[in-house]
Amino acid sequence: MSYYFLIDCNNFYASSERVFDPSLNDRPVVVLSNNDGCCIARSNEAKALGIPMGAPYFEYKSFFAKHNVVVKSSNYALYGDMSSRVMNILSRYCPEVEIYSIDEAFLLFRGFEHFDLESYAREIKSFVHRATGIPVSIGIAPSKALAKVANRISKKFPDKTGGVYLMDTDTKRTKALNWLKIGDVWGIGSRYAKMLQLQNVRTALDFIELPDDFVRDSMTVVGLRLKHDLMGKPSIQMEEVQNKKGIACTRSFHKDYTEFSELHERIATFASVCGRKLRRQGSDCNLVQVYVRTNPFKEHLPQYGRSVCIKLPYPTNSTLELTKHAVRGLKMIFKKGYHYKKAGIMVMALTPSASKQLNVFQNSDPRHLPLMKAIDRINLLSGFNVVKLGSQDLEREWKMNRNKLSPRYTSKFDDIITVNAHYPKEKTET
Repeated sequence: MSYYFLIDCNNFYASSERVFDPSLNDRPVVVLSNNDGCCIARSNEAKALGIPMGAPYFEYKSFFAKHNVVVKSSNYALYGDMSSRVMNILSRYCPEVEIYSIDEAFLLFRGFEHFDLESYAREIKSFVHRATGIPVSIGIAPSKALAKVANRISKKFPDKTGGVYLMDTDTKRTKALNWLKIGDVWGIGSRYAKMLQLQNVRTALDFIELPDDFVRDSMTVVGLRLKHDLMGKPSIQMEEVQNKKGIACTRSFHKDYTEFSELHERIATFASVCGRKLRRQGSDCNLVQVYVRTNPFKEHLPQYGRSVCIKLPYPTNSTLELTKHAVRGLKMIFKKGYHYKKAGIMVMALTPSASKQLNVFQNSDPRHLPLMKAIDRINLLSGFNVVKLGSQDLEREWKMNRNKLSPRYTSKFDDIITVNAHYPKEKTET
């Protein structure tokens, strides 16, 4: 029999901040979204204060000050590196790993019938915390959906479970599904939850008692797989890492932009990011979509938003060529007299770089291939983007308000923690 482990990092963003700043331990911590907009992560202490997910910073600013809440800007370079460390450790324990999100991973254990799975999970939990400082919770069950439920129990009742819960009997499964509200079931969104509640489905146990035909007709075959998974019949399989079918880079700005030159610089930066991601997965793109938008919250200003899709004459992943076509699209949709707050580009219709369809009359400049390889290698070895296009801002890549940003402890040499060691003086005999 196979068992699924769901390893979930507890309050991952806040925990990552605490690893390098122990003074944050046992204090309420919140992490803000881009441009210090709203809360996207909260420590348990912050949750206990009643701070909701998505709380706008400007509305809760005085509340944070009153309750000594530590506020941090999102530090994605730090979180991404800490996530990689955790996932690398998990891959040592099991060859079948599905990285579900930045702080979650499924592990599939086959042929472990004679192992003490609960003790094994506690060993994983202990080693991850010892090696990275990140606390994790682990749910174990015969299917992915049940592993999600087990993980939820391990986090909800840490004193009883110690952060690990094994669902290995029908009694445990029935009790857990009867406890879990239908709106909290993995894979059931708010629309399906409302529909099911109209059918007097209040819990996950009510859901699995519905007829298969009704579930399939109302929620398609995906809903039926979820039902069977919750019944302990593995129906949702582990997913392999696949290349993305589209890559986007969008950002809100730290201030309103009114000039074309300012948006030009942003679009060039976004094209550079998309080009780097395309080359990393070995793909070219054939379509580039560009969009701009004003700030909808500034109702006293004129509003405008538009996008345009540019069909490329040839498939490419060259930053130079992507930028040229993206800026051409920007010229088509830019209008003077508006205050722009957000822009972005998306590259689509992706094809493998190794088998591109050539054009008789026009093709990508062959000199760009070795140039892009050299640039990517230099930027990779340096740890950040030191080689950029002349149209980009050479000083700052992401122009966002991040006034409470912590150092990039693990990805920038200037931010590495300095440890001062004091050796005791040797005693001299008299």
